[in-house]
Amino acid sequence: MNIEESKKMAKIAVAALEDKKAEDIRIIDISEVSVLADYFIIANGSNRSQIQALADHVEEQLGRAGHSLKQIEGYDSANWVLLDFGDIIIHVFDKENRLFYDLERIWRDGRQVEL
Repeated sequence: MNIEESKKMAKIAVAALEDKKAEDIRIIDISEVSVLADYFIIANGSNRSQIQALADHVEEQLGRAGHSLKQIEGYDSANWVLLDFGDIIIHVFDKENRLFYDLERIWRDGRQVEL
């Protein structure tokens, strides 16, 4: 898949997160620094139910656009849910775990982008 297709996927994911009132959404272009994916999208929810609703909505919206979820981690505990769509990876945290893991710092070689 090319970077333009990844960007479209990222836009769908961000819109889905915004629909369900995710907080502090960040998009990091990691295409130049990693073979893992083109984009990391990081957001947080305020509680377990909202975090699961965010994950569900992202999966549903990307699924409707023809993109299948490759892997999901952490859904049951919902303090850090990872949704792997191959070219984009979405991380939905609770506030504490987002601060603790600080992915923005770890991936600071990536480029923060606005879509």
